[in-house]
Amino acid sequence: MSEYYQNLLEKLNERFGDAITGSSVKFGEANITVDKGKLLDVATALRDEAGFAFEECIDLCGVDYLEYGDGIWEGPRFCVTYHLLSVKNNHRLRMRVFADDEMPVVDSVINIWSSVNWFEREAFDLYGIVFDGHPDLRRILTDYGFIGHPFRKDFPLNGHVEMRYDPEKRRVIYQPVTIEPRVNQVRVVRDDHRYSDRMAEES
Repeated sequence: MSEYYQNLLEKLNERFGDAITGSSVKFGEANITVDKGKLLDVATALRDEAGFAFEECIDLCGVDYLEYGDGIWEGPRFCVTYHLLSVKNNHRLRMRVFADDEMPVVDSVINIWSSVNWFEREAFDLYGIVFDGHPDLRRILTDYGFIGHPFRKDFPLNGHVEMRYDPEKRRVIYQPVTIEPRVNQVRVVRDDHRYSDRMAEES
């Protein structure tokens, strides 16, 4: 299967040229990184051209690379990953597009794959990635009054505000977080020879 996907990558690189800024075969699947400015052109061709025929976007997710890989990541902080499926050709493709750190904005592909509607809203809600051209880009998992984007790695564990029902006002209100801040300690995993020593004694 890796040979098949290696051949697919060659076709993709030949077809799209410098619009693809990186490609590889990992975990038995083809992966490409696409220049953000050429996303819509590449996505449309991936759907429409018979050799690719990716009729479906089965998933889309945001990624925050802050402190990724022991803090040695030097690329843009945010990324959108698209998981594409061709039923006709029975192959898959993972496509990435990177976005700027301060205000991550990526073109919406909703007019190419309508299935991304809620996926893009989820990435906006959890990561703050704006999908330009989405017709209804609003929060989908958190409350409309929620502050921040909880899947960002610098989002505080306790959040910024909490919500409760106020019996006097007879409605839900927001207030500053009342939970004491807590710092989680990194768990250190050490080799444990207790069981191997016991097995040696029993044998």
